[in-house]
Amino acid sequence: MSTTETGTVLITGPTRGLGRATALALGARPDGERPDLLLVGRPGTALDDVARQARARGARVHTIGCDLSRLADVRAAATAARDLLDAGAVRPLHALIANAGAMSADTRQSSADGYELTFAVGYLAHARLIADLRDSLTAPARIVLLGSNTYHANVYRRLMGVPAADWRDPLDLARPATGEKKPGFKATGVAYSNAKLAILYYAHELQRHLAPGVNVAVFEPGWMPGTGLGRGMPAAAQAMGRGLGRLPGVATPERSGPALASVALDGKWAHLRDGAFVVRDKVIEVQPVAQDREREERLWEATAQLLDKARG
Repeated sequence: MSTTETGTVLITGPTRGLGRATALALGARPDGERPDLLLVGRPGTALDDVARQARARGARVHTIGCDLSRLADVRAAATAARDLLDAGAVRPLHALIANAGAMSADTRQSSADGYELTFAVGYLAHARLIADLRDSLTAPARIVLLGSNTYHANVYRRLMGVPAADWRDPLDLARPATGEKKPGFKATGVAYSNAKLAILYYAHELQRHLAPGVNVAVFEPGWMPGTGLGRGMPAAAQAMGRGLGRLPGVATPERSGPALASVALDGKWAHLRDGAFVVRDKVIEVQPVAQDREREERLWEATAQLLDKARG
């Protein structure tokens, strides 16, 4: 069951993996429940191809080329989306899915704006996009952010060597590492987990700043090894991920994409707000570390500083 007004859905990172599967699931919804789509991703054949496939399913689609590692690109993408909305080229914007992410293999690598790349793409780019488009959302509306349980370490993640977040001041998290590259994957994993913990803090604080009728949720697709997220990792690690992705019960884009589309549109999820955390198809309580009003307020303040600095 969909919301009364399906309208338009904007999704970032629609060219591969979970984003592609979600865009195609949205495009394949039945008549009367099928939204218009704004696909925000790197320009090129992959973006054109997913748009073509979504149109073949019956969707009205507009592509917006954007490199999310460049905040100027993100601002231009928001302007392009507003122009389409204001011109009536698409229906009102009722959902924004902040799907794109990155896991840099080297935390010394920086974005075009000088920020650590994993934090820049996974968190800052979406904070910029949402800041620029929040007034363009038409209630009832939903913002769905992509989260991950890696922000905390359970028994299984410890056994697999997946590091939990190591939270620091956001200005420090945004700063690329210096010196020699540390061996192994710990620094990369910590940067990713920090970015995902930032998403949870941001979701809670964002809800406090939004107009009535615009709700925020966080979606965790489940463990999904072998996807394009780790394409910057060494070849051996990528091959291991592809092998693990074939194990029974492991999440795949084909399974999790329709679930993410459902969280963005379906009536069964209309009650979600305040950064409610959905793992696959269940709402779960986040760990105590992910509920911290002081950290949430500090992140909001530091994010404004980082985004303003990038404009200068």
